[in-house]
Amino acid sequence: MKSLIGIKRGMTRIFDESGRDIPVTVIEAGPCTVCQVKTPETDGYSAVQLAFGERKLKHTTKPLQGHFDKAGMPPAKVLREFPPDGEHEVGDVITVEIFKVGDKVNVAGTTKGKGFTGRMKRWGFHGGRASHGKKDQLRAGGSIGASSDPSRVIPGMKGAGRSGNARRTIPNLTVARINPEQNQIFVRGAVPGPRNGTVYLTKNS
Repeated sequence: MKSLIGIKRGMTRIFDESGRDIPVTVIEAGPCTVCQVKTPETDGYSAVQLAFGERKLKHTTKPLQGHFDKAGMPPAKVLREFPPDGEHEVGDVITVEIFKVGDKVNVAGTTKGKGFTGRMKRWGFHGGRASHGKKDQLRAGGSIGASSDPSRVIPGMKGAGRSGNARRTIPNLTVARINPEQNQIFVRGAVPGPRNGTVYLTKNS
């Protein structure tokens, strides 16, 4: 298995053998349990479904409860399908030890939601210059019209709207350290999402 589900715990820094400062993100990855193995004969496609975390029984719907009962495992917080890699059976446990220092991983998560924002904050516009009679146009986005022809706003124009809360994948992050005792993996650089947000790690082949 080349994939794992985890929780972003925050950022810190570590030092290598030469004393260089390395910024890293700490991810508590796994252990994940194989909840279902899908095959083309039964489901029409191949996938391995991993379960991660704990979910209270009172917060579990009856269809999900039946799904977990069929797998013989307690309710999990996160279910996620990944492409199969080798032979897996229901009940197999995947840990952070599938990775090693130096591996390249892709980390996917949901970015922080910032709500409805203006064009300046959403797109990083620098606004107008603060001279030559400017008064209240410093944080304006500028004209968006297209004159009398075509007399409409062109689709795709960068305007105000919802910012953040989008799925993002950061590719080719380097594994800097692994702590199997605490199910922790340290990846060099930043990953999307807030602290305690769910992330998905996939090792580059």
